Amino acid sequence: MSSEKVYRASTTAPVNIAVVKYWGKRDAKLNLPTNSSLSVTLSQDDLRTLTTASCSASFPASEGDSLLLNGSPSDISGARTQACLRELRARRAALEAADPSLPKLSTYPLRLVSENNFPTAAGLASSAAGFAALVRAVANLYELKDTPSELSKIARQGSGSACRSLFGGYVAWRMGDKEDGTDSMADQVAEAAHWPEMRALILVVSAAKKGVSSSSGMQQTVATSGLFQQRITTVVPENMAIMENAIAERDFEKFAEVTMRDSNSFHATCADTYPPIFYMNDVSRAAIRAVEAINEKAGRTVAAYTFDAGPNAVIYYLEKDTEAVVGTFYHALQGADITGWKNESIKELKCGISLDENVAALIKGGVSRVIMTSVGEGPAPTEEFLVAEDGTPAKR
Repeated sequence: MSSEKVYRASTTAPVNIAVVKYWGKRDAKLNLPTNSSLSVTLSQDDLRTLTTASCSASFPASEGDSLLLNGSPSDISGARTQACLRELRARRAALEAADPSLPKLSTYPLRLVSENNFPTAAGLASSAAGFAALVRAVANLYELKDTPSELSKIARQGSGSACRSLFGGYVAWRMGDKEDGTDSMADQVAEAAHWPEMRALILVVSAAKKGVSSSSGMQQTVATSGLFQQRITTVVPENMAIMENAIAERDFEKFAEVTMRDSNSFHATCADTYPPIFYMNDVSRAAIRAVEAINEKAGRTVAAYTFDAGPNAVIYYLEKDTEAVVGTFYHALQGADITGWKNESIKELKCGISLDENVAALIKGGVSRVIMTSVGEGPAPTEEFLVAEDGTPAKR
């Protein structure tokens, strides 16, 4: 019977790592930022969320909507998730009102099942990929015709940086200035194919949950940091302009300088928060020293560090400089039980530079795994379903 049919849609969504950081809200309820930001979407071969959205008239209304995240029930009663689902349902309901022959999917309970292939809430932008996948999967389930930029306004209400994960390549989140947030959305600055040589080496320093969440941390900064106003009025607008130009011209040295300066600016405002917030640790700072040493030895800028709200180092470089960058870290981590190195050819890389003994020791003792990845594409539909045809979680 059609009333028992289970409707399903699956999508994958990527992680993005900002090179001009988002930090601070001008409206916490709508998740409107105090500044624009720009990120690189990373390859889903290495970092992605897979989400299946399903609904059916046969799902008991008393159970309501549900989410299974990495095999465990997850609370979706929070205001952010509810804002996303409410907006998506309203758009589906409008389609159903315009065409009474459509099944009333907007009235059915949702069963959402999601899996990450990386640690959740560990400074790896899991919420960005998670909300982007949720919004895109439900939009596909509801057969909405909204553009990625339109959907980014919905994903933004779940997690600010999620709006940038609706696109691949190089992506800007325009802060907008309207009070209702209708002009605060993401757009694609350049496709991945524009600058496909971009690579990223992620040093996972800790897979533990953050001590201070991004949401609470940024609001403390807005309220108490003296440096913050200068960052949002002067530093970020200048960095956005330079970064967009660097990407257009594929100018890595310019890209790298802005990436590192903006990361430093962001963490300076965190340290200037009262009481101060420290997301980086000694291992993070050792990674900075290593990048500085690599660039000095190369005689040009071949590597750029950036840190989100956590201690993990993301190091951008171009494919042609793999030996100088990855070779250095690979040899520094020799003897440590590290996973994530790609293919056998990694062993043939020469040591780009012998790092300072203390720097090398901190990195070797503090890095738990590495992720080698590259610029990648945006969300994509998939036939891999986490919900079976009968509406139960698929056996994996």
